[in-house]
Amino acid sequence: MPIQKVNGVNLFYELIGENKNPLVFVHGSWGDHHSWDLIASSLAQHFRVLTYDRRGHSQSEQLTKQGFVVEDVEDLIRLVASLQLLPANFVGNSFGSIIVLKTAIKRPDIIKSIFIHEPPLFSLIQDNPKAKPILDVVQPTIRKVMDLIAHGEMRNAATLFVNQIALGAGEWEKLPPTTQQTFINNAYTWYDELQDPDSLTLNIDKLADFDKPVLLSTGSESPSIFPMVMDCIENVVPNAKRITLQGAGHVPHLSHPQEYVQLIRQFCSAAEK
Repeated sequence: MPIQKVNGVNLFYELIGENKNPLVFVHGSWGDHHSWDLIASSLAQHFRVLTYDRRGHSQSEQLTKQGFVVEDVEDLIRLVASLQLLPANFVGNSFGSIIVLKTAIKRPDIIKSIFIHEPPLFSLIQDNPKAKPILDVVQPTIRKVMDLIAHGEMRNAATLFVNQIALGAGEWEKLPPTTQQTFINNAYTWYDELQDPDSLTLNIDKLADFDKPVLLSTGSESPSIFPMVMDCIENVVPNAKRITLQGAGHVPHLSHPQEYVQLIRQFCSAAEK
């Protein structure tokens, strides 16, 4: 089992593909490196693909005290450096996108390109009157999920999160049992993330100087709050391109893997030129 100790924690990772062009995936909350299974092998024909379990998730070292997003950022930087994968292309989903964006601010020199999908940076739109009706629904639901976790009801918490926040009504029942169990196992780490006051924030003005290629994607079936977040990022990042994935939601790498692979290939190949 490949384990790399970086930044004081043991991180599980998988590295596949012989191409010298590194492609690094950062998963969102509740999940792990298996989130990328449907696309990693195809992309390994063209890239050196790294997937890993973030601290506190699945096969990586579990949390023994409050974690912070700055630690996730430093973990990522040190992991790719220790595996000699720099500079690299970075792909993030959901909370993983926040980690990638914070990495771009801290260490732009290690990045070739970034491709992010729907970071939950709701702090960027808290003063947007169009976002208020949605936030008024989402935020109480988040508090309900946190309360369930605090009382040890991990399955109920995961079910509520998937059906009412992340994927939509009835989607929990469609997930494979192994994926459901992963969500249940990693529920507390999501709870821990939300105890960090900086976890869902971003000093967006610092992205104004980031001059590497950036692709921002949203799903046509995702809550309308995510395009509002992307508007804020797109307005600041100089080299940002925007795409809407038709028919997709919050996890396009699971729902539309072939299309997602093609997008990544095209974007990262163009970034090499």
